[in-house]
Amino acid sequence: MKSVLVPKPGGPFAVTEKTISDPPAGTVRLKVRACGVCHGDALVKEGHWPGLTYPRVPGHEIAGVVDAVGAGVEAWKVGDRAGLGWHGNHCGVCEACRSGDFMACARLEITGISFDGGYQQYMIAPERGLARIPEALSFAAAAPLLCAGVTTFNSLRHSGALPGDVVAVHGIGGLGHLALQFARHFGFHTIAISRGKDKEELAVRLGAHRYVDSESVNAAEELMKLGGARVIVATAPNSRAISALVNGLGRNGMLLAIAGGRDPIEASPGQLIHNRRRIQGWPGGTSRDSEETLNFCAISGIRPMIEEFALEDAAKGYDHMISARVRFRSVLVNA
Repeated sequence: MKSVLVPKPGGPFAVTEKTISDPPAGTVRLKVRACGVCHGDALVKEGHWPGLTYPRVPGHEIAGVVDAVGAGVEAWKVGDRAGLGWHGNHCGVCEACRSGDFMACARLEITGISFDGGYQQYMIAPERGLARIPEALSFAAAAPLLCAGVTTFNSLRHSGALPGDVVAVHGIGGLGHLALQFARHFGFHTIAISRGKDKEELAVRLGAHRYVDSESVNAAEELMKLGGARVIVATAPNSRAISALVNGLGRNGMLLAIAGGRDPIEASPGQLIHNRRRIQGWPGGTSRDSEETLNFCAISGIRPMIEEFALEDAAKGYDHMISARVRFRSVLVNA
């Protein structure tokens, strides 16, 4: 089979041939039909994940078909449409797992980091990480929903916001364009925040009731004119811009950080104490969360905006993603 791997930290992608393996107990072999290219793949490409062994095949937004089933697997059969996201497997015995909080597993296995991911034609996938893909979704559309989709869907549905509440989405990119669609379908008073006027028409088309250009006005002040945001979803990894939004939170408002960034978010105790504001992160979701995301998208018509690339053009797809030239998710596709 064809495989695209990272031979060493910071090295170029290498297109190679690998032997197709049989699935061990508790796993299935997936024929990968599509794999999204996520900013998280840079952790593998650039060697930012501690202790990562190389070579490694990245990719954690995987949609495909079960091709073979390992011993002990009962819930899946050959021909089933299945996907795999960031959450690849959990131990089932640590304190977090015993509480049902599998995303916080002390020995969490991450797809494309703990084991080879979806930049290949076939892959071995743990049964615990699999989510069923509805027939209504194409493989290419389903793939980004297994990371960007579940992260925005799951964080918003657990945010405490209710229909009619002001919910702002900061950034209109790979995460933000999905967050806007979910927020509108959840019945929130949806506000899009981005720099410049060029994305206003798109933001409204995706579901925003109002667009705020943070270059021309103070976004926090604009939110307070609406009574303050119940939730601000920060989807762009710009900590300085995120920090400037804290004063736009209303009573019991929450700043929800779902995009990784290295710089700290700054907020004074006074900003948080007043109106009981808070800052929270959200890591994505389990296979069950992914399945519910996929099902919601199937019935609601929510779809990611994608650009497709052949598997052997993974370097090009990655470059379009990392340089923010893609609108809005790169997806590698196999016939």
